[in-house]
Amino acid sequence: MTIIKQLTIELDSVDIPFQLSKNAEGIYANSIHIIGFEYDGTACFRKGTKAGPNALRAVADGIETYSPYFNADLGDVTFYDLGNLKIRPSLTAQSENDEAEKHSILEQQWQYASDDFTDLFADIDLVQDQVKILTIGGEHSISYAPIKTYLEQYPDLVLIHLDAHADLRDGYQGFHYSHASIIRRVLDHFGEQHELIQYGIRSGTKEEYQWMKENKTIKTSRKEFLDAVNNIANDRPIYLTLDLDYFDPSFFPGTGTPEPGGEDFHSFISLCKMLKEKNFVGCDVVELAPEIDSTGNSDVFAAKVVRELIFCLA
Repeated sequence: MTIIKQLTIELDSVDIPFQLSKNAEGIYANSIHIIGFEYDGTACFRKGTKAGPNALRAVADGIETYSPYFNADLGDVTFYDLGNLKIRPSLTAQSENDEAEKHSILEQQWQYASDDFTDLFADIDLVQDQVKILTIGGEHSISYAPIKTYLEQYPDLVLIHLDAHADLRDGYQGFHYSHASIIRRVLDHFGEQHELIQYGIRSGTKEEYQWMKENKTIKTSRKEFLDAVNNIANDRPIYLTLDLDYFDPSFFPGTGTPEPGGEDFHSFISLCKMLKEKNFVGCDVVELAPEIDSTGNSDVFAAKVVRELIFCLA
């Protein structure tokens, strides 16, 4: 594959890259790039999602490389694992005991890593060079830089938001860029032709639900949602932001803010089969908290989700 840009930022290497991914020395044309964002600084209930990227990578070697859903094998796909964005500065024992200082450092960590993501892809023409990015988190606030990057390069992008929560708050617990406000923040960058489709939402404030209904972004049944995706023009670019608490906690307990009433893996595959036939250009998968599910089943679930999304992007 043709390398179009050497790595311009320092990334943390990973002990176990995603299975069958290629070593990356830069950004490559006509290729998929995995990048991790190990951050859970604004998580408001149960933390632990910063361990998500490496946890799902570690178990990926234990699942098959072949997908029966797509009759495809990862060995036939060209994709690279870039490693993880650096999280800095580190919390110290002193800052852990000083709430104001801790809050400031957590904001700096998010900002530095988000800026690094933006810098890494700033001078890449995603459209012309067919560069696709799959970002793994981490909490949902990490999706801001990837989504903003795609919105800037695709003026008619459709953003599909799968989640248990509306994420439309204007900041939360003192964080302007909170995991509870990610969709509100990316809407700040929406142009006239951008579109938002939300599904799986089953928790939020009255104001959030009112906004979704007034703006007709929320789909309240599987059929309504899949019909909406099916009706997207085949050449129109689509980006998926997937909070894993979209899935019911009986299937996926390893997440910080679980909500009963979620979807199952088969409904996700129904979406994947549609995305494979569309102009699916990028995605992020967030909110795996490995330590919450001591069985490790959620790690495997997340790894299989990422595997299927790689096939959708290929």
